Amino acid sequence: MSLRRTKIVATIGPASSSAEVIEQLILAGMDVARLNFSHGNADEHRARALQIRDIATRLNRHVALLGDLQGPKIRIARFTDKKIELQAGDSFRFSITHPRDAGTHEVVGIDYPDLVTDCGIGDELLLDDGRVVMQVTGVCADALDCRVTIGGPLSDNKGINRRGGGLTAPALTEKDKHDIRLAAELDLDYLAVSFPRDAADMNLARRLCAEANCKAWLVAKIERAEAVMNDEALDGLISASDAVMVARGDLGVEIGDAELVGIQKKIIAAARKQNKAVITATQMMESMIHSPMPTRAEVSDVANAALDYTDAVMLSAETAAGEYPVQAVAAMARVCLGAEKNPIMRRSHHRIGQQFERWDESIALAAMYTANHFPGVKAIIALTESGYTPLVMSRIRSSMPIYAFAPSRQTQARVALFRGVYTIPFDPSATFSTSVSQAAVDELVKRGLVENGDWVILTKGDSYHNVGGTNTMKLLHVGHIV
Repeated sequence: MSLRRTKIVATIGPASSSAEVIEQLILAGMDVARLNFSHGNADEHRARALQIRDIATRLNRHVALLGDLQGPKIRIARFTDKKIELQAGDSFRFSITHPRDAGTHEVVGIDYPDLVTDCGIGDELLLDDGRVVMQVTGVCADALDCRVTIGGPLSDNKGINRRGGGLTAPALTEKDKHDIRLAAELDLDYLAVSFPRDAADMNLARRLCAEANCKAWLVAKIERAEAVMNDEALDGLISASDAVMVARGDLGVEIGDAELVGIQKKIIAAARKQNKAVITATQMMESMIHSPMPTRAEVSDVANAALDYTDAVMLSAETAAGEYPVQAVAAMARVCLGAEKNPIMRRSHHRIGQQFERWDESIALAAMYTANHFPGVKAIIALTESGYTPLVMSRIRSSMPIYAFAPSRQTQARVALFRGVYTIPFDPSATFSTSVSQAAVDELVKRGLVENGDWVILTKGDSYHNVGGTNTMKLLHVGHIV
């Protein structure tokens, strides 16, 4: 049976919160469960986190938990009749002072007062993910006057974006700071920061996590135009993060659909270059909210993300609120496996001609080069404390499975996000140092993953407790180890 290398993130919500559905999601291929802090309360998230971990343990699976911070709410207020219909050419006003529940066809309140100072005449505002578009025609102290250029329905609490970005809302709100403490309590494996503009926002999130004793790896959701305005901005944001997410919803609205595909590829390549995991997200199989089958366009979208070597693809409303959550995960798994059969997935030019910065990085990349060129190699074993060595290995295009032998629950779950990396619980300190290699290979044999005559690559350090200590690579012949 082929192992799927591209991982699947599935959002847990009303459609997927029962024990039965969660079990089916895991069996269908969910590697990471996303808890969206924009919805639900702390007690609901506590219950879901506990439930997911209990079911994963029972199934002998390793499922990472990713918390997703809400970030700044840049939204309109509410309408008297809940919904209006706007036509191209209509005049419309966003007002700081208008009553919050009394929006009309002419005016609505806004939850983000700084919108008035952030915008100028001629700016384009996009509402409800770009379904309605307006141009600013006038600015006063408490309101923006606009002309509708693309009409359509507009209902309560829809989001606002400015074409080209530039809104000054801080990435971390008071609610986010509270949710960071919740993430620490739940011992989440990953925490996604919404709408970061630059490295400073991620550094602030890291400081707040440290203060809360939150050990989660930080994921930068790249969804602001400022984050991709130039290579320096993008590289800085990636560098300050542990992983990134191509959040195509708001990003596509801000930079425009025509630019989105190229930017997606650029982000994936830039993240891999810096040894960071990357998730591709938003509307990947949106039709499966109401359909048991994806469209051909959605199949192509998921497959192309896998071919670009994203670590993971993500489902949002498809699994959180859709009618076919399990089928959506199964379809995504099927498409990823199909894409991974392409020969291009086994050819790598990653970092050729570049110097390596660390010895463990050098060992990791040397192991992958050997695995791709030495006949008979069937598996790679990485004895790892932090998960860094298998992360670096997974940046290289290869069909070789990478098994992270890790002693801690945290690392065992964390590597679930990494492309082509699979968890095997293993504590080398419980084995005599002279027989660790044999014990590790025996574990693969026991699981039916290798057999006598196969070759296995093993990486390890002199100490099994130091992060960054990998300094050794061995080429082992199964059945002939001494």
